[in-house]
Amino acid sequence: MARNEEKAQSMLYRFREAQSIELGLSKPKERRPHLASLANTLDEAEKWRRDVIREISRNVSKINDASLPEAHIRDLNDDINKLLRAKNHWEDRVLQLGGPDYKKIGPKMIDHQGKQVPGNRGYKYFGRAKELPGVRELFETQSNATTKSKQNNRAELIKHADAVYFGYSDEADDGELLEYERQVTEQRILKLRSAHDATLSDDSSSNESDDSENES
Repeated sequence: MARNEEKAQSMLYRFREAQSIELGLSKPKERRPHLASLANTLDEAEKWRRDVIREISRNVSKINDASLPEAHIRDLNDDINKLLRAKNHWEDRVLQLGGPDYKKIGPKMIDHQGKQVPGNRGYKYFGRAKELPGVRELFETQSNATTKSKQNNRAELIKHADAVYFGYSDEADDGELLEYERQVTEQRILKLRSAHDATLSDDSSSNESDDSENES
């Protein structure tokens, strides 16, 4: 019932708008080109990109209305996805005409509000569309599958973890580490002894030289 009333209001609005244009009271509204490739200037492409974003924002706000019937929610969600594809086309056209790459630098807030179901690539659900019968169950299944996968991965890791994983067998690895440490220690001790003996030898030579000078 609410849907029929909305259609009637929309038809009445279009009738009054057409009547106003005929009477010269207002200018006809410029329609967005169906194809982004029809825009020949950067300013035109930028203008229609902004127009699409405004329309997406209005629909995202509408789809959160608690009074909307299920059929209207589905229609709105379809429209939002179509507009998102249109936005991508206009952003491609902006880039072709020498403008910025909005896919890299543009805000992603609208995209992040939508949720995608695995296996349904590209199509997103917004607002109350996430709670529709059938859709909610898909998201619950996805969430349960993700949780189960994490638990299985953890259990698998624990099952294959052994003493080596926890570092308990480092020193028992054929005694290689201990043998290496022993060799390094012996080499350092030999170097220290050699340096000490050399120092004693130098001191002895110096003392003998001093004694010879005193005798003469």
